Amino acid sequence: MPQASEDSRVSTRRIWITAWIVTAVFMLSNSATPLYVEWQTAMGFSNGTLTVIFAAYILGLLGTLLAAGQLSDRFGRKAVLYPGLLAAVAACVLFASADSVGMLMAARLLTGIAVGVIVSAGMAAVVDTGGHSKKQLASLAASVAMVLGAGLGPLLAGMMAQFVAHHVVTVFTTQLIILATAFMVAARLPSRQHPAREGWKLRFPTVPKQNRLHLALGISAFAPGITSTSFVLSLGPSLLSKLLHVTSPLVAGGTACIMFLAATGIQFAVKRLPVRSLFLLGSAATLLSMICLVAAVIESAPVLLVIAAVFAGAGQGLGQLGGLTLISLHVPVHRRAEANAVLNIGGYVPAALLPIGTGFVIDMTSISLGASLFAAVLAAASVAGAVFVKVKLSK
Repeated sequence: MPQASEDSRVSTRRIWITAWIVTAVFMLSNSATPLYVEWQTAMGFSNGTLTVIFAAYILGLLGTLLAAGQLSDRFGRKAVLYPGLLAAVAACVLFASADSVGMLMAARLLTGIAVGVIVSAGMAAVVDTGGHSKKQLASLAASVAMVLGAGLGPLLAGMMAQFVAHHVVTVFTTQLIILATAFMVAARLPSRQHPAREGWKLRFPTVPKQNRLHLALGISAFAPGITSTSFVLSLGPSLLSKLLHVTSPLVAGGTACIMFLAATGIQFAVKRLPVRSLFLLGSAATLLSMICLVAAVIESAPVLLVIAAVFAGAGQGLGQLGGLTLISLHVPVHRRAEANAVLNIGGYVPAALLPIGTGFVIDMTSISLGASLFAAVLAAASVAGAVFVKVKLSK
C-alpha cells in the first residue's frame, strides 16, 4: 500500500508538471491584451483592424488544428510540441520588435499556431500522463492549465506596462524565459506513446461515429463561453478606454486575469459534478455575462464589465471542462488529440467570427451598439446550447 500511494503521488505530480507546457504557451496567447490600446494609438488602426489582428491568432490556431492532433496521435506528442514551442518563440521576437500592423498580425498568427499545437498535442499529453486511473484528474489539470495561463499572461503584461520602462520588450523577454522551461518539460516526454495506425493519411479532423454526440455537446457549451472571453480579450480594452474611460493597462490586464482565474476556480469547485450539470451551468454563466455586458454599456459602469468578464470566464471553464471530460472518458486514446482539435475548432470559429463582425459594426455605428448586438447573439446561442444539452442528456 505505501508503494501504491507513492506511485499515485508521483503520477499526480507528473500530470501537473506536464500541464506546465499548456500554461506557458497560454500565457503568451493573451500577453498582448493590455498592449493593444497602446499599439492602436501608436499605429492608428481601427477597431475592425484590431479584431482582425486578434483573429489572425485564431486563423493560425484553426489551421494548425487541422493537422496537429492527427500528427500527434501518429508520431507522438513530443514530435509536434517542439515545432509549436518554436512558433511561440518566434512570436515573442515579433511582438517585442513590432512597429507595424503586419508584424502584429504575423506575431498573432504564430501564437495561434503554437496554441493550436498545445490544445491538441499538449492537452492530450497531459491526459496521457494520467493513464487509465486518473483520466478525470488529468482532464481537470489540462483544462485548468489552459485558463490559468490565459489569465496570468495579461496580468503580468499589464503590471509591466503600468510600472516598467520599455515594457513591451520586457514582457516578451520574460515570456521567452517561461517558454524555455516548457521546452525542458517537453524534453522529458516519451518520443512516442502510441503505435502508428496502418493506412494513415492526413485528413480533416474527425472523431469516431459513436463519439460525435459527445463532441457536439461539448461544442454547444464551450463555443459560447470561449466566444465571450474572446470578446473581452479583443475589444474589452477598447471598451474600457473609449466608453468607460479607463485607460490603465493594468486594469485591462487585470480584467482578463480575473476572467481566467474565475475559469480556473470554478473548475475546482465543481469538478465532481456530472457533465450535464457542467454544461448547463456553463451556458447559464455565459448568459449572465452577456446581461452584465449590456448593463455595463448602458450604465457606463466598469465594475459591471469586470463582472461580465468573471461570468464569461466561468462559462468557458465549465464548457471546456465538460468537453474535455467527455473526450477523456469516451474517445479512444489514439484519437484523443484529434478529438481535442475538433472541440477547439468548434469553439474557436465563432470566437473569431463574432468579434470580427462586432469590430466592424463598432466602426460603422458605435461601440455601445456593437457590444449590445454581440451580447444578444451570444445570449441566444448560450440558451440554444443549454436546450440541446438538456434534451440530449436527459435521455
